Amino acid sequence: MEELNNNSNEVEVQNPVDNEIPHDKSVRLMSPTRMVVRRFFKSKLSIVGLIMVLGLFVFCFLGPAVYTQWGEIELDESGKIEYAIAETTYEVDGVEYTLRQTTETELKDNFLAPPSSEHLLGTDNEGYDIFVRLMYGGRISLIVSFLAVFLITLLGVILGGVAGYFGGAIDNVIMRICDILICLPGVPILLIISTALDAPEYNIDSQYRIYLLMAFLSLISWPGTARLVRGQILSLREQEYMVAAEAMGYSVPRKIFKHLVPNVMPQLIVQMTLSLGSMILYEATLSYLNLGVKAPYAAWGTMINIISTNQDILQNHLNVWVPAGVCIVIAVLGFNFVGDGLRDALDPKARR
Repeated sequence: MEELNNNSNEVEVQNPVDNEIPHDKSVRLMSPTRMVVRRFFKSKLSIVGLIMVLGLFVFCFLGPAVYTQWGEIELDESGKIEYAIAETTYEVDGVEYTLRQTTETELKDNFLAPPSSEHLLGTDNEGYDIFVRLMYGGRISLIVSFLAVFLITLLGVILGGVAGYFGGAIDNVIMRICDILICLPGVPILLIISTALDAPEYNIDSQYRIYLLMAFLSLISWPGTARLVRGQILSLREQEYMVAAEAMGYSVPRKIFKHLVPNVMPQLIVQMTLSLGSMILYEATLSYLNLGVKAPYAAWGTMINIISTNQDILQNHLNVWVPAGVCIVIAVLGFNFVGDGLRDALDPKARR
């Protein structure tokens, strides 16, 4: 009986131990990617910026497929009647008379029409639908900006990676090229190139000239990215994993682009996001100066350019140019908010 009681006591003592959950099973692990996403969505500004950017993409790329009432270069030729009143004052026998003469003119194009069900934001000074041109103009701005940032990043990663890995004379040559390019005045050079592209012998379609200008801008804008990559690689190339890669006989391109550059990607992603806002401003500036996209094609800068030639539109027709300015502000703020959120989320020192 005593043995039986002892055995039952032993069983009762062992049961709690057997039911314990191991510590490694009770701890929930989180991957680095999931941690970054969680930090990013904890920031309200990041969410606001993401909504702004996604909203612009939906508006510019899916909008024309939904709103098909007007095309980008389709004029409203429904016509309108314009009245002009002329007053003439004269005096007869000391009595002053005023003669008002009303002139009725029938116009072919319905330009400067107010917002209505037919034109949600009205028409511009030529008779084009403003709402539709906002969508097509946004396409140009977003596509050109993304292509420019991609080209800048590609050149910066290649040249910065080579300079940081090899050092010595190669590093000096690439960095001196960076110094020269940084000193170049971008906008004046673009003015000269745009004037040259207007020459009849080139015969370049006005719809594509902005791509050539932004490509040239990218060729002189990569030094910032190259310096960022070079600085990071200079500190990473002496790490233990790079010594191991050297001992295993990996090729130089593999060591640079497979082992070094991926460790710089967080900084590159943040810089690319912030650069998108700058590129949109560049494109809008070029179009406003009539150097980029030209009529009849639409661009946000071109739509604002109308006020430089017609002060009446600036004062009395806000619906013609204010929506384009609002879209530029939304795009720049959206990308900046997303870039700031990514910078904070990718910061390894962040404690959120």
